Amino acid sequence: MSNPKKNIKNVRIDYKKSNIDFSSVTSSPFDLFNIWIKQAFEVDKDNANAFVLSTVSKDLIPSSRVVLLRGFTEDGLVFFTNYNSQKSNDISVNSNVSANFFWPQLEKQIRISGTASKINKEKSDEYFSNRPLESKLGAIISNQSSVIPLDYDFIAKMEEYKSNNSSTSIIRPENWGGFIIKINLFEFWQGRPSRLHDRLCYNLENGKWKVNRKSP
Repeated sequence: MSNPKKNIKNVRIDYKKSNIDFSSVTSSPFDLFNIWIKQAFEVDKDNANAFVLSTVSKDLIPSSRVVLLRGFTEDGLVFFTNYNSQKSNDISVNSNVSANFFWPQLEKQIRISGTASKINKEKSDEYFSNRPLESKLGAIISNQSSVIPLDYDFIAKMEEYKSNNSSTSIIRPENWGGFIIKINLFEFWQGRPSRLHDRLCYNLENGKWKVNRKSP
């Protein structure tokens, strides 16, 4: 059997698939974000929209989890969740969040900082109405982040709900909906040989994006 500790110490990858052309940097980070996420969908369409969302609780304890990007414009990034979840409770007391996209096939990473707030109810209703039936039911029967018995049977609970409700009567619960992350910092990271990675940053200052490069 292989030794995990030894394997961890000896993993070596020399990144060389691409680079950032600093001589032709766009003025808007969203132009590059569009390009990179399009490339990500081309190599891994099932996971390209997954990102790590980090929040901080009222006790200043950080927490991270993977969520799915469900929309983006220059207004920000949109994801959906239970409003009673830990991430939502964290955001209610500290709206500062970070997001991290990592696409290993491309050796690319995007780090994002911003502030999160709830989207309007109409947009949450619209998204919920287009979800598959099982996903709608999952949002209703799960009190996300609450402690439940080890043998809790979600399948039985779902079947019970189905038998007592018609599919047309399923509407979005008030405790479920979307958040938008309004971005104030982008960092585009491209893996490079010898760990001399490319790092291109955009900081929002007085409504304008300031571009700079960071040392690896």
